[in-house]
Amino acid sequence: MPELAERFELSLPAGWQQQLPESTLTSDVDKMTFVLQLARWNIANKSGGPFAAAVFERETNRLIAVGVNRVVPQHCSLAHAEAMAIALAQQSLHTHDLSTASKHGFELFASGQPCVQCFGMTWWSGLTRLIVGARSEDIEQLTQFCEGPLPDGWQQLLANRTPLPPVEVQMDICREHAREVLISYAQSDGPNYSPGRS
Repeated sequence: MPELAERFELSLPAGWQQQLPESTLTSDVDKMTFVLQLARWNIANKSGGPFAAAVFERETNRLIAVGVNRVVPQHCSLAHAEAMAIALAQQSLHTHDLSTASKHGFELFASGQPCVQCFGMTWWSGLTRLIVGARSEDIEQLTQFCEGPLPDGWQQLLANRTPLPPVEVQMDICREHAREVLISYAQSDGPNYSPGRS
């Protein structure tokens, strides 16, 4: 019988620290611009897909964690940018529930609208704000990725989340810039790693 795997590890690509901002980012546009720069870097570095995300502490604007898509190089369909950022934030703060780690709460900036997987991760993470660049229709149209069946009224479901605090959703921050990142990935002939497409 072959030896069964008993652990796995996900990590950011080498050089990610050099992409960090030099000063505190305070506006939604500045935070999303940073995230989109991370996504562009991930494409140019050939270290994953065209997506990035970051977790900030609300009110203080402290950067807690970043994530980029690592699905192909890490051989793991879980390694979406949002998942990487959420998991690294939880590891950094030593909690599985981000709703309990700060009186200010935490927000996730995502270069693209969460897929069905990342919707669930957002729900369970304890985040209290989600800020989105490109929409699902942008992602599917420009890259041919499959985003999966998000539930109808997904934004309202997050807004009504209980017993966890509600999640405030803000769409279309730097949407055109986010679309340009997706176009650049498509033009780079990056792989479509949606299930059944590779």
